[in-house]
Amino acid sequence: MIIPAHTTRLSPLLLSLWIALQPMAALAQDQYMDLPSIGDSSGAVISPGQEQQLGAAFMRQLRSSGVILEDLEITSYLESLGQRLTVNSENPGLRFTFFVVNEPSINAFAGPGGYIGVHTGLFLAAESESELAGVLAHEIAHVSQRHLARAYEASERLSLPTMAAMLAAVLVASQHSEAGQAAMAAVSAGGLQYQINFTRANEKEADRVGIQTLAQAGFDPYGMPRFFERLQKNSRLYGSRPPEFLSTHPVTTNRIAEATSRAEHHAAGKQADSLDFELVRAKLRVNNYDNPKQVLDDFRRYLDKGDGAGSDKLYEYALLQTKTGKAADAQAILARLHHDDPDRIAYRLALADTYNSSGNHRQALDIYRDSLELYPGNILIMAPYARTLLDNGEATEAYNTLSKISNYEYNNADIYKLLAQVSGAASRNVQTHTAMSHYYHLNGYTREAIEQLKLAAREPDISGYESARIEARTKELQALLEEENKMK
Repeated sequence: MIIPAHTTRLSPLLLSLWIALQPMAALAQDQYMDLPSIGDSSGAVISPGQEQQLGAAFMRQLRSSGVILEDLEITSYLESLGQRLTVNSENPGLRFTFFVVNEPSINAFAGPGGYIGVHTGLFLAAESESELAGVLAHEIAHVSQRHLARAYEASERLSLPTMAAMLAAVLVASQHSEAGQAAMAAVSAGGLQYQINFTRANEKEADRVGIQTLAQAGFDPYGMPRFFERLQKNSRLYGSRPPEFLSTHPVTTNRIAEATSRAEHHAAGKQADSLDFELVRAKLRVNNYDNPKQVLDDFRRYLDKGDGAGSDKLYEYALLQTKTGKAADAQAILARLHHDDPDRIAYRLALADTYNSSGNHRQALDIYRDSLELYPGNILIMAPYARTLLDNGEATEAYNTLSKISNYEYNNADIYKLLAQVSGAASRNVQTHTAMSHYYHLNGYTREAIEQLKLAAREPDISGYESARIEARTKELQALLEEENKMK
C-alpha cells in the first residue's frame, strides 16, 4: 500500500487513545478538548483510507519491536470474539483487526484503523468470557464512535510513517523502557513533543456503547463493570505499579456505578463461557509457566485425588506433558478428548503435535488431512500440516497446501515465512521471494521487502502476470520507503 505524501498532525488525545497501553498517568490530564466535527470542511479529519494506512504502518512498527504474539489459535479465537462483538456494534460495517500483545500486564487498546490489541495478561485476568468481551467492546466503541479520527487537528505537518513510528515507540516504551526510549529518540529528532490527555466524556461513551454491544452480542452486560470493579479493589495489591489498564482507563467508583446502572437496562444472567475461551487461557498459562515441571507435578496430585477435572483442565495437563517431554503420556488424554468432541480443532491440533513431538509424523499427517477434509482452507490446520510435510521431505505437497493463500490474506508474518520455506524447498523461486517480501513488509523492513521483489523479478521462469504484479508492488513499497526515509 502507498502512504500518501501529504501529512497531518497527531493530536495528544489521539495519541492517548491509540496507545492506551501506556502507563503514564502522571502525564494524564482530566480535561475536555475541542474536537473538530466529522464533516469539518477544513479537511482536518483523517480519511478512512488514511486511517487504514496508518493502522497498517502502526502494526508493522509493533511487529518489528517483537511485542506481537503470532499464535494462530489464540489470535483466531480473539478475532472470532471480536467479530461477534463488531457485528453487534453501532457501526457493524467497520473493519477491525484483532491481535495479541505478548505481555503479562493487564491491558487492551484501540489503535488506528480499527487495530485492537489485547495483552496476554488480560486473557488470564478475566474471570469470565463476558469480562474479556466487555473490555473488547469498550475498545471497539472508541473506534465506532470515531473518538480516534476526530482528534486530528490540521496544524503541524507530520507524515503518516512518522505518526506510526511515534505511536509504536510509546507503546514499546510502556513495556520495555530502554528499547522504547531509543525508539522515541529516533522519531522525535525534530523536537516533537506530545502531552497525553484523557477525557471522561470519551471513556463514559465507550462504556455506554460497549455495554450495549456486549448485551446485543449475547454476553453478560455486567461483565464490563464487574471487571472494572475487581481491578479497582485489587489495585492496592499492585503497590506503585497498578495494572496499565487502570492507568490508561481511570476507573472510579462513580464510573463503576454508572456502568452497572447501564447494564441493568439490558437482559442479564449468568452467561456460560465458551470452551474455546477456557482452552485459550489454558494454552496461555502453559506458555507462561516459569516452572512447567513443578506445575505438572501439582496437576498430577490434583488429578490423583479423584475429584475429577473438566476438559479444559485435562487439555492443560496434556499440554504440560507435551511441553515437559512426555508427549506419549499426553496422547492418551488428548485422544480421549478428541473422541468425545471430534469437532474441536484445538484437540486435533494438540494431538497431532504430540505425535510430531514423539516422532510419529505419519499419524500427525493423518490427523491434519482428516481435519482439512472437515475444515477445508482453515489456516489453523494448513500451517502445521505444511510444516510437518516440509519436515518429512514432502515439499511439493507442502507447497500445494500453503500456496492457496493470497499474498495479503493474513496479518501474520510467520505464515509468509513458512510459505517462503515451502516454496524454496519446492523450487518455486518467484513465490519464495514474494512471500519473503511480504514477511519483511509485515515486520517493518521495507528495504528488505523491496530487495526480495527485485530478486523475484530476475527469476527466469517468471510469468508476464507475475512480472506486472511484482512491478506494481515494488512501486508501492518504494513510495513507502521514501516516506520512511523522511523520518530519519
